[in-house]
Amino acid sequence: MSSSNEPAILLLAHGTPDVLSEMSAYLANVTGGRPMPQHVVEELQHRYAEIGLKEEPLPEGPPLTRWTLLQGKLLSEALGRKVYVGMRNWKPLIADAVAEMKADGVQHATVLCMAPQKSRTSTGLYKRALDKADEGAFTYDFIAGWAHEPLLSKAFAERMKVALDKARESDPNAMVLFTAHSVPCRTIRPANHEEAAIGSAHAPGAPVPADGLQNYGTHDEGDPYPVECKQTAMEIAAELGLKDSEWVFSFQSQGIAGAPWLGPSVEDTLTALAQEGIKSVVMQPVGFLCDHVEILYDIDVAFRDFAKPLGIDVTRAMSLNDSPTLIQAIAKTVQS
Repeated sequence: MSSSNEPAILLLAHGTPDVLSEMSAYLANVTGGRPMPQHVVEELQHRYAEIGLKEEPLPEGPPLTRWTLLQGKLLSEALGRKVYVGMRNWKPLIADAVAEMKADGVQHATVLCMAPQKSRTSTGLYKRALDKADEGAFTYDFIAGWAHEPLLSKAFAERMKVALDKARESDPNAMVLFTAHSVPCRTIRPANHEEAAIGSAHAPGAPVPADGLQNYGTHDEGDPYPVECKQTAMEIAAELGLKDSEWVFSFQSQGIAGAPWLGPSVEDTLTALAQEGIKSVVMQPVGFLCDHVEILYDIDVAFRDFAKPLGIDVTRAMSLNDSPTLIQAIAKTVQS
């Protein structure tokens, strides 16, 4: 394994509940303590049940946890070093990973967020959770964004090529639809002077602000997230040799907060493509590194059901999951 003077490696991810009954507690972590209406909890329980979550723990664990831990294991094998994994919203929590690192005597770490595109609503929140758990026990280098790593776009392109070639066997005009998770519009614009002084919203756990958003921290410039997401899509398209007319991009899984979320939505995009006579769409989310509910339910169930009455057949590229090229991309990033 690694020598004592090498930095430890810590991978951070979103987290997901292990059983359906944990949904309320899990959502409280996601929202920073803000309770969710019961109908929202029940709807999410339904979606997770549709992708296999039960009242009893799955032997292999829920998809996101299972795949992220495997990615950590494969990275450890590739580098010959121990790799720690911590989740912001569920077990194994970031605090649990930090406690293990302290017990192991870690002095310095390289920390990678398993969301390649930098955003206050993902990488920013992970860093704050890490700062809170670490309390200065060890120093670390935090990699807030790594969307431009060429091996990442190559990994996505490898998965898309298989799916697109299959779709075009029956429909040579099949369209590629790249997606990324939407975020509240308010989080990607610069703060005004008053907001910059106090943070962009009330602190997590405080009374819910009018727009229902958490505090994503003080900021005085726009968030790079939407640009980086689209650039990732462009890099994958270039890797595949796609023409501009052969692919489109949209944001998926908009939330229920009472303020606008980033678009265009997948639903609006599919509707527009149907009006143009498109009959087949191959989707690929470019901000997710493994299977989880936004892929297994939102794409495989909801978007397919939405597209059917429009006359569109929706298929999807396989998630990266245990892609060897993805592991190479992560290894290169944490070593650079």
